[in-house]
Amino acid sequence: MRLLRALMRSAPLSSRNTPSLVDFYSKFSPSPLSMKQFLDFGSVNACEKTSFIFLRHELPVRLANIMKEINLLPDNLLKMPSIKLVQSWYVQSFQEIIDFKDTNAEDLNTVQKFTDTVITIRNRHNDVIPTMAQGVVEFKDSFGVDPVTSQNVQYFLDRFYMSRISIRMLLNQHTLLFGGEVKVNPAHPKHIGSIDPACNVVDVVKDGYENAKHLCDLYYMSSPELELTEFNAKSPGQPIQVVYVPSHLYHMVFELFKNAMRATMEFQADKGVYPPIKVHVVLGSEDLTVKLSDRGGGVPLRKIERLFNYMYSTAPLPRMETSRATPLAGFGYGLPISRLYAKYFQGDLKLYSLEGYGTDAVIYFKALSTESVERLPVYNKSAWKHYKTNHEADDWCVPSSEPKDMTTFRSN
Repeated sequence: MRLLRALMRSAPLSSRNTPSLVDFYSKFSPSPLSMKQFLDFGSVNACEKTSFIFLRHELPVRLANIMKEINLLPDNLLKMPSIKLVQSWYVQSFQEIIDFKDTNAEDLNTVQKFTDTVITIRNRHNDVIPTMAQGVVEFKDSFGVDPVTSQNVQYFLDRFYMSRISIRMLLNQHTLLFGGEVKVNPAHPKHIGSIDPACNVVDVVKDGYENAKHLCDLYYMSSPELELTEFNAKSPGQPIQVVYVPSHLYHMVFELFKNAMRATMEFQADKGVYPPIKVHVVLGSEDLTVKLSDRGGGVPLRKIERLFNYMYSTAPLPRMETSRATPLAGFGYGLPISRLYAKYFQGDLKLYSLEGYGTDAVIYFKALSTESVERLPVYNKSAWKHYKTNHEADDWCVPSSEPKDMTTFRSN
């Protein structure tokens, strides 16, 4: 940190010399925080000035790292109107943060102005995900997709959206802790910013189910029931609680419930009987696991990874016949973004399908807040080489659609 501060003093002075500043800040790696660090900072002597000093250095680093990587995308993709719009948001936000680089941290007006700027930036970036998704659609419609481009865009979007999650986490924590006259959220008085130090996992799962059920009832006039089992191996008989961001967990389970319900309703439509969705919530010494099991017919193995592919699944904005609810199927990036939310704090989301029967979706979390550390992309030579290296031919043979008939084969 001392080295970083010393280098900051030697950075270019003009906040409008954006390309040079982006180059400068992109040379530093982001500083990942653990859930415990987020919690300790917000609950023990929370200080707006300390947050200001950290964020005015950390935000430009995170922004610059992903801004440099955007420029490695194919030129035709960068020309898409939606992509240009997203880039303009990042440039503007970067410039606004840089304006505070040399300001006086002891000046209360400066610190308050910074907080107002953080709120503005957070609001500006509200639609980054759908706008970027629309840019991918524009690119596909205009130029089509080849395997190399698809692989590079997949690699980039995973990193871009993960960066966006991390930046939004920092913005939300600062805003929720210092952005209003009332420092305690009356709806969630025990929350530290967006973090619940005693997040009741079962309650969030049930909330996700109820909202997905409401949508399913609107579309299909019925919905599968929920069968939930809770097992606390760490503290038998006690409710499962963990330090986590409830909105992240909700996003994941809501998306999985939507998929499970839609598959179940369509696969079981002829029978008119809809098997329940079974959920297991299990807490061990290292992992917290949530498993959703449906009887929606599953998908073939070859299609599993496609469900996480932005180039495969991204679609234009769905047209709604009613404004009462969001559709059960939309852009198609719900699953890949959900997996990023799980991975953000060192967890994961995996799908296991039994074609003709159903699918198990499993979310893994770290049980300990000290091990729940941000997973952040870094712009470096390894990342650069990923985009620039020519993808060679596969070193495994490709099965023929019409295998040779060995009974007719004769050797010379």
